[in-house]
Amino acid sequence: MTLSTNTHLQASNPARQQLKDKIYLSVIWTSATVTVGFLLWVVWYILSNGLAYVDWTFISSNYTTLDEESGIWPMIVATLYMVLASILVAAPMGIMTAIYLTEYAKVGSRLVKVIRFCTESLAGIPSIIYGLFGMTFFVVVLGFGFSILSGALTLSILILPVIIRTTEEALMAVPQTYREGSYGLGASKIYTIWRLILPSAMPGIVTSIILSVGRVIGESAPVFMTAGMVARLPESLLDSGRTLTVHLYKLTQELYTIHEWHQAYATATILIVIVLIINLCTKLLAKRFNTATY
Repeated sequence: MTLSTNTHLQASNPARQQLKDKIYLSVIWTSATVTVGFLLWVVWYILSNGLAYVDWTFISSNYTTLDEESGIWPMIVATLYMVLASILVAAPMGIMTAIYLTEYAKVGSRLVKVIRFCTESLAGIPSIIYGLFGMTFFVVVLGFGFSILSGALTLSILILPVIIRTTEEALMAVPQTYREGSYGLGASKIYTIWRLILPSAMPGIVTSIILSVGRVIGESAPVFMTAGMVARLPESLLDSGRTLTVHLYKLTQELYTIHEWHQAYATATILIVIVLIINLCTKLLAKRFNTATY
């Protein structure tokens, strides 16, 4: 009787385990499908409502509230200025900090704990607080005024935690044997980091930049508190400007006519297309680095 029972349990356990595996797999696939579905639904909804009102005149002409053919070229330029300036400030600082934490700092030291605590604290601060700080420090104290530079410096602080944490994880994922082999051949630490560790971690570093670009483009509160909302073409980083996100926010506050609804959807369409293009380009760049490394 006992032998028969044990044999039955042994036979039923694989079947039960297979059933559990199927349930877990179905939950995973359902979650992934829902996530992708939400993305496709949002993109489709915006594009289907905005593509009909996007043309070359809308993209290339200047904006004026008195013209029914108002364009968004100044907002596109201001957005690109904001992205480039903030990434140029934050990326080197974040990457160097991640290199220090993974390659130079003593594991578990008090300084490492302090840096990581500050990084996590920065990541949890609401963006409106960054805007208030930027308006007080960069706009007033340093005298940059409401300008692209003030907004970019504020956003560079905002995206630092993303770059530091993602780059740190990418550097830690590089096998330790790479370092040991390089040191064994007599290479210096700087040479090993520059020629071996960074190229191997480049896909992860590019991912951090992708996330940062999306965060910069999507922010509105820190931008209009530091860069202003002037809808004109900025000639330099010291000029005020209105990014696409701020412009979309401004339009949604003034939806009094059907033309303003059309402008809002068309602006959202251009914003989504720009984000998709930037993500595609950076993904291709990361793939190229990954191919060159291996």
